Amino acid sequence: MTTGKINVQTENIFPIIKKFLYSDHEIFLRELIANAVDATTKIKTLSSLDKMKDELGDLTIEVILDKAAKTLTIKDRGIGMTAEEIDKYINQIAFSGAEEFVKKFKNKSEAEQAGLIGHFGLGFYSSFMVSDKVEINTKTFKKGAGTKAVKWECDGSPEYTITETEKSDRGTEIVLYINEESNEFLEEHRILELLNKYCKFLPVAIRFGNEKSWEKSETEKDEKGEPKEIEIEKSRIINNTNPLWKQKPSDLTEEDYKKFYHELYPSSFEDPLFSIHLNVDYPFNLTGIMFFPKVKKNFEVQRDKIQLYCNQVFVTDSVEGIVPDFLTLLHGVIDSPDIPLNVSRSYLQSDSNVKKISGHIMKKVADKLEEIFKNNREDFEKKWDDIKVFIEYGMISEPKFFERAEKFCLLKSMNDKYYTFGEYKELIKGNQTDKEENLTFIYTSDIEAQHSYIQNAQERGYDILVLDGPVDNHFINSLEQKFEKSHFVRVDAEVADKLIKKSDDLPSKLSEEQTKQLTEIFEQQVNKAIYHISVENLGENDSPVTVTQNEFMRRMKDMSAMGGGQYSFMGNMPDSYNLVLNSNHKLMNQLLATEDQEVKVKMIKQLIDLALLSQNLLKGEALTGFIKRSVDIIQ
Repeated sequence: MTTGKINVQTENIFPIIKKFLYSDHEIFLRELIANAVDATTKIKTLSSLDKMKDELGDLTIEVILDKAAKTLTIKDRGIGMTAEEIDKYINQIAFSGAEEFVKKFKNKSEAEQAGLIGHFGLGFYSSFMVSDKVEINTKTFKKGAGTKAVKWECDGSPEYTITETEKSDRGTEIVLYINEESNEFLEEHRILELLNKYCKFLPVAIRFGNEKSWEKSETEKDEKGEPKEIEIEKSRIINNTNPLWKQKPSDLTEEDYKKFYHELYPSSFEDPLFSIHLNVDYPFNLTGIMFFPKVKKNFEVQRDKIQLYCNQVFVTDSVEGIVPDFLTLLHGVIDSPDIPLNVSRSYLQSDSNVKKISGHIMKKVADKLEEIFKNNREDFEKKWDDIKVFIEYGMISEPKFFERAEKFCLLKSMNDKYYTFGEYKELIKGNQTDKEENLTFIYTSDIEAQHSYIQNAQERGYDILVLDGPVDNHFINSLEQKFEKSHFVRVDAEVADKLIKKSDDLPSKLSEEQTKQLTEIFEQQVNKAIYHISVENLGENDSPVTVTQNEFMRRMKDMSAMGGGQYSFMGNMPDSYNLVLNSNHKLMNQLLATEDQEVKVKMIKQLIDLALLSQNLLKGEALTGFIKRSVDIIQ
């Protein structure tokens, strides 16, 4: 037996390891299994090079839970270690990395401490976060002197022992004696959860106990003469060792991609719209599959669905800040050996390889969208309503993506036709150019609620866009900054004749004094903090009173509701509306001529309420009063 003391220059390292990794202490299992996979991969390589003469045999990694003994064992049949190698890799290299971490870790803020996680390859020593004692039983594949099986033991202090042991087959067993604070890792369901999370696609089979299932018997028959269903028990293999992203795209069908999508997201009942298979080996290594799901209006629920892997080892599914924000709406897998395994998200965000990978994925996404648009525009248009949020969000947030996407981004008209930017400008330039030569894009955000405004605009030959998505206010703002001599206006922002200022106003049938008088009697019936009264010279057949909402104020307020940046202060401001009186409508003269004040007030209230009703602004007590007043008028 050999005893020794690890050369630690600082105070006891183990409490600090436990403290700094406490929030992520479950990763110990990922670390130990990743080491086992590495050892197994190495023995396969040596065998293929004829540097290992023995039979490979079964290379399945086993995870063994013994709740009674309070142990968790990870067992592989990889290359194993000699006593000399244990001293080198466990006592010196790994521990010196851990010690260096402690030196860096001391006297740092909590945020700085988090940023240091993973820089020092703690790997094996993460097992002490959950263990009172750790054993390594190992036998090398090598032959000759100094190759006997050995056991290494450490109880979380700098002291360790190495003894010869009996072990017939090559490989390594790591036995964790789980401490009281970590009893959760003695529960089968918890270990199964972690294995499914971190090891679902590792390249070496991982067995964890047995599982029962029902299968049809080849020999027994039921009462109807059909093969009998019998319960069988078999090894529970955790992982798919050859996931789809590691296979050649030319060997795969659309059905294969759909099946894999549901393997990744078993609770998703919808198929993806389409997918992108990533396969890059220069200037960095990257494989993966990105899926385009149907993007819902409440797209926040779709985030954190991209899984980041390093050599098929799960790293994180929290990729916000690692990939451009709009890409977080996609689903799928990114796998690269260039992604550091044991680091904080803040470190990943600043890693140069991660930034290159992020840029490449953005390019491949744009390539795929442009390819579908060019090769099958009809199919692209069918998918547009499901992918428009993703594309618009990308164009708002990433200038490089805007440059690519403006070629295939579509605008949807109320006639259910889809146009590129250039096509739509050509369509409307004849009838929707104002007297200052500015092009006016008229849109609706709610076809039902804004129906009367839409109808009035269409009667004037105007085309109406449908922009009813969750990011459309931001998107419109972005387009106005990009398009020359163009602006967007919602169909209810002005009365129809004022949406596009083409010529001078119509003459008014009211004198200046009558206009002033009309304004005053309407102001007496509204809350002037919310409603601004204006008089416009409109057509005789236009509505006598119309409610409009200033485009800029309304849009900025809507943007602030989604996080409007510099306009966020506007979210707390009350709504404000314009109450537009049509000076040329015959009812205005009738109102001014009415001497009975009670009748006049009733007429004004009725006209105002009708206008509010058209905007769905009449509610509660005001709506009840309108209904009662309407019944009185009919009677």
